[in-house]
Amino acid sequence: MRRTLIVAATAGAVLVAGLVAVPALADTDPATSGPAAATCPMGGPGWDGSGRGNGANGQGPGAGMGRGAGMGPGAGQGMGRRADSGDPLAGLAKGTLTAEQKTGLAGMAEEEKLAHDVYVTLGASSKDARFARIAAAESRHLAEVRALLARYGISDPTAGKGDGSFASASRKQQYDELVARGGDSLEAALAVGRDIEKADIADLATAGTGVTAPDVKAVYGRLSRASSMHLRAFGGTTATS
Repeated sequence: MRRTLIVAATAGAVLVAGLVAVPALADTDPATSGPAAATCPMGGPGWDGSGRGNGANGQGPGAGMGRGAGMGPGAGQGMGRRADSGDPLAGLAKGTLTAEQKTGLAGMAEEEKLAHDVYVTLGASSKDARFARIAAAESRHLAEVRALLARYGISDPTAGKGDGSFASASRKQQYDELVARGGDSLEAALAVGRDIEKADIADLATAGTGVTAPDVKAVYGRLSRASSMHLRAFGGTTATS
């Protein structure tokens, strides 16, 4: 009987020690970390626009920007709006925009579409999975900006435009130049990705100058943080690298 109790006590001690030794989940970028890139792809529901929890044995719906820390199979926690709300502006109050701010918002829609379209093309030519994942994220970003355009009654310059098609000739020219430059090699494609994300961060800061509307400020903030993560995924480290 004493031998049985000793074995049971030893097993319990090992189990407790194992639980204590488990490291906390790191807040990593799915696009830049190996295992996370496979379990939390940007192409699935839950990357930057909707959040996703890294569960111990699965993935659960998180919320908001970044990843939620998973708690058990299929459960996730995050910060921000619910991923299943169906409304990217849920919980965000409407404000007022000046004519200049409305123009800037429409411009950001075209900029998000430009990033998406370039990444789709470079992903097909380079076969690098980062482009496909980040292109999916850009689709969600564009959906958020489009929701703002609809809320404020602003004409959407991206409506009805397929990949590589733009309302303005300057955007079309920019798309053609970026695709041509990025098609030379994988490194050239990654350099184009870095340039796009750095430009996005700068343009979001410009577009957000003086904006007081809570919903627009929140979306611009989410997009800027996502662009910083995309920049790192493409090999950059800061907005100026």
